[in-house]
Amino acid sequence: MRKPVLATLIAGSFLSLNAHAINLMQVYQEALANDAQFASARAALTAGQERTTQGRAGLLPRVGVEGTYARSYRGSATPTVSSNSYSVALSQPLLPVADWQAYEQSKLAVAISEAQFAQAQQDLIVRVSQAYFDVLASQDALASVQAQKTAITEQLASAKRNFEVGTATITDTHEAQARYDLVVAQEFAAQNDLEIKRTALQQIIGKPAGELATLRPGVKLSAPEPVAIDQWVQSAEQQNYGVVSQQLSLESAQREIKKSRAEHLPTVDLQAARSYSDRVTNSGPAGYSNALQVRWTIPLYAGGSVTSRVRESIALEDKARADLENTRRVAAQGARQAFLGVNSGLAQVKALEAAEISSQSALESNRLGYQVGVRINIDVLNAQQQLFSTRRDLARARYDTIVNGLKLKSAAGTLKEEDLVQVNSLLVE
Repeated sequence: MRKPVLATLIAGSFLSLNAHAINLMQVYQEALANDAQFASARAALTAGQERTTQGRAGLLPRVGVEGTYARSYRGSATPTVSSNSYSVALSQPLLPVADWQAYEQSKLAVAISEAQFAQAQQDLIVRVSQAYFDVLASQDALASVQAQKTAITEQLASAKRNFEVGTATITDTHEAQARYDLVVAQEFAAQNDLEIKRTALQQIIGKPAGELATLRPGVKLSAPEPVAIDQWVQSAEQQNYGVVSQQLSLESAQREIKKSRAEHLPTVDLQAARSYSDRVTNSGPAGYSNALQVRWTIPLYAGGSVTSRVRESIALEDKARADLENTRRVAAQGARQAFLGVNSGLAQVKALEAAEISSQSALESNRLGYQVGVRINIDVLNAQQQLFSTRRDLARARYDTIVNGLKLKSAAGTLKEEDLVQVNSLLVE
């Protein structure tokens, strides 16, 4: 095979020449606007922010208007007595222990919804990045297979020509034909996988993505900072938004216990009213009257429901504490896995970069040996396949390393859009 042809095949396998390709940040902006899962989280945040107003309402005055109009009949159809009255009443809790706990719970509920939304934002960044680089990896796999197919096609034709002129055996032709049949099947599988990956990305952004910007050739990836895994694990155990949300849920469960126990306590309310009645009664003439009173209530027995709710709240607190510990362990494990994934990926990238150079040299040597007669057709095909596979694996290792870096920051609770901007700077359109 001629050198210019091989160089074109290899370069075309991994570089996108489409000037209109969209990059990772553009895909992310589409996801912010169209992803249904993120839209659900945004609506949940809006709903959760109303909890403070609802909780505060139990501490504020309540004002109401009520009235009556009545007619009385005494043995005939003609009314003998009619009356009309109305009143405006205000009630202000003076000792609202349970309502105060409910108000504190409402503030915790808002904080929980904010933490959950922040987690949804980080999840969106990771999901978009994963889907984006999955598409690139599938594109690379398909391009690698197609490059192999082109090379094998040329080798098959060459083997047939050499057999016809008697410079090669039928074995070379059969081996090249077998390779060709196999790579055709692999091409169909790669095309199907690429379509699946594109559909997964489309599910997030709500429309076909089109051509995507690819990684710059020879891009260098950096190790995570800090370099100690313990610092990442500690951050995950404390700052991970799932852990923060569960910590707030535990505090809310503790407030629920206090609120349940407060149902045993007295309640005191200040009540003021201004009334009007047009009916003369023994208590006074018709007209306006004013009333001001302090009303207190001491609950004595409610059928055991209060005690039962206290026991239920204590059990739910134990559940919340166990959920918090489980979430903390999951976050720590996620940080460990992502950290090891990044460092392992960096090592694989370095090794595959060396393997790429070696594979390129091996291909050139086998091609030269085939021209002078010391190598056979199958040797060249093996060397070509090795080079294409190495370049495909190198690209995949880079993608996985980048995504694991984002997952690591997400597990530690530090992932932001600025991190996605940095990844986007590694792409070329």
